[in-house]
Amino acid sequence: MTKRFRSGQVAVDGIGLEVPQGAVYGFLGPNGSGKTTTIRMLLGLVRPTAGAAWLLGEPMPDAAPQVLPRVGALVEGPAFQPYLSGRANLVRLDAHDVTSDPRTLRRRADDALERVGLAAAAAKPYRQYSLGMKQRLGLAAALLRPRDLLVLDEPTNGLDPQGTREVRHLVRELADTGATVLLSSHLLAEIEQVCTHVGIMSRGRLLVQGPRDELAAADGVEIVVTVPADQLAAAAGVVARSGLGDVQVVDGRVRARSDTVGPSSGDAALEVPPGRVSAALVHAGLDLLGFEVRRPTLEQVFVQLTGEGFDVAR
Repeated sequence: MTKRFRSGQVAVDGIGLEVPQGAVYGFLGPNGSGKTTTIRMLLGLVRPTAGAAWLLGEPMPDAAPQVLPRVGALVEGPAFQPYLSGRANLVRLDAHDVTSDPRTLRRRADDALERVGLAAAAAKPYRQYSLGMKQRLGLAAALLRPRDLLVLDEPTNGLDPQGTREVRHLVRELADTGATVLLSSHLLAEIEQVCTHVGIMSRGRLLVQGPRDELAAADGVEIVVTVPADQLAAAAGVVARSGLGDVQVVDGRVRARSDTVGPSSGDAALEVPPGRVSAALVHAGLDLLGFEVRRPTLEQVFVQLTGEGFDVAR
């Protein structure tokens, strides 16, 4: 999809987003990278200038009346009636859904408020809510009924550390029920902790996407060996003969790289398993004081792809 505004600005430039069913897909990128515009096109809120979108296997926005009841979404912050209570806002919102059961409106609203930690503030007017409480109410709106897909755009915006942890727990809980979650964020730490798949946006383009572990391991891993100083040369020779590349002695340690051929969990994912290297060092009679396998973080992957810095926490 491509989205070009009347000003000529290209907000989204020919992306092909693929979110597998059952995944927690971390849609990652700095503010202004095109994430929200992409989500708005997916939900049928704006039409793409070129290209097309399918949501739950149906074309958007043509199939919106059939598809959107199966989707819960929080986009660009919640908007509610300021003089109504949190509960009344949810009941009013749910009542506009022609597929909802009017007999259970209040119960669904109370259940959603309980899930996001707003039960005690259910009767409080929305205008008196803090930014974090407003964000929680937006999440509650997305959770009024079981959904096949949750689309959450910056769901931790305005939340304190405890609220952020609760959102992480909620996302995991939703994934455990079989829901697919598209989680947009500019915070690497949030994505890294909860997502199974990642897509990285920058300046309107999707740079890379795929399983999180494979993206983090795509550039190989570094193996760091610590032995006594008088054994460094011998250890470097053993490591080189084991098949690792770029073997160097740096800061009193032997460092080398191994290319990866699969996910980063487990020795089988490495072209040269670290267990084989450590066994060779011990077999050579060296005193192995330390052995580390260092995999790139998402932050390192992002910086390598874009050359830009990134928020890693808030």
